[in-house]
Amino acid sequence: MSFRPTLRLRLTLVYGGLFLLAGMALLGVTYLLFSKQLSDSVGGYLPDEPGMNRQVMVLRRDGTTLTGEAALEWMRRQQAELQDAATTSLLTQGAIALALVAAAAAASGWVVAGRMLAPLHRVTATARRIAAAPATDRSLQQRIDLHGPLDEVKELADTFDRMVERLDHAFDGQRRFVANASHELRTPLTLNRALVELAMHRRTASPDVIQLGESLLQINARHERLISGLLLLARADHEIAERSPVDLADVVTHVVAQTKDEADEARVDVTESADAAPTLGDALLLERLVHNLVENGVRHNVVDGWVHVASRSAPGGGAELEVSNSGPVVPPYDVPALFEPFRRLGPERLVTAKGSGLGLSIVLSVARAHGGDVQAVPREGGGLVVTVRLPRGAG
Repeated sequence: MSFRPTLRLRLTLVYGGLFLLAGMALLGVTYLLFSKQLSDSVGGYLPDEPGMNRQVMVLRRDGTTLTGEAALEWMRRQQAELQDAATTSLLTQGAIALALVAAAAAASGWVVAGRMLAPLHRVTATARRIAAAPATDRSLQQRIDLHGPLDEVKELADTFDRMVERLDHAFDGQRRFVANASHELRTPLTLNRALVELAMHRRTASPDVIQLGESLLQINARHERLISGLLLLARADHEIAERSPVDLADVVTHVVAQTKDEADEARVDVTESADAAPTLGDALLLERLVHNLVENGVRHNVVDGWVHVASRSAPGGGAELEVSNSGPVVPPYDVPALFEPFRRLGPERLVTAKGSGLGLSIVLSVARAHGGDVQAVPREGGGLVVTVRLPRGAG
């Protein structure tokens, strides 16, 4: 994994680098001015007129006396040594002082950059919580609510809050529309079924009328399943407020017994391994979850195929449900789409299809409403292995 410097680190490096360059420029200018001033000061003691060197006399510390050209040469050497020592001292001490101040500047730049970027971290953290949380957690109700001066960062936070608020209203409106529309459609469908059954059971009903009535009842039943699925999906999109202890083992045994007739008709063998798997939740929704998985395994299978349902306690805590089945080969890239509403494998979108295309969507919504998750992988040889993990309940 390649190293990716953070914005805070980049700002610190830029701040420290600019300070270091400015310090080096200042040190260079100081060196030039110091050298010129030192040359002017020391050079004033040397004779600059012809013939004056004969009048120069130097008394050294060892007691010797130099005159004339020898004294002048000694003074030049002393001037050069003094300049070298002063220059070395200036550069060495200046470099040490510059390094210390640059380190302090980098440290202060790191602190200042962190304080300046703290609001951006709040924006990022809120966005990550919203993106990671399922819709049932009502995560779109979270806001940054940044306080402070009206600068670019606050404008960004306020814009993000307004965007999330609009999304929250849009999703709430969509859920309410689906629930209300589905509820309103139940009444005419029930009335249609009653009228068709009444027409079919008349003594004067001809065989054609009876056959037509049976077809209409099948279509009406499919529409009723679709409406019920939409209502259940809208209900499952909200987090479960009241939960009670539920053992998935009991649910598995009940659902397998319920689906036995349909499985026998489809010539699919359904088996179970119902070990204790306690959790907390809505018993009716969890029953629908298991029923949809078993029903999906039966309907999308082959003749003389099989479906196996197992419940158990997960090793890391929690309840686990696994439904595996034989069937057609499922491409791995098609698996995520199966959990979207009205998505099926293949082109079967006929009105007479047995399912409504909401089965696995409801499974995913119910699992997330209980704080769990669903994972599906293609089984070698055909079919699927769907695993549902739920939080552990009292047991």
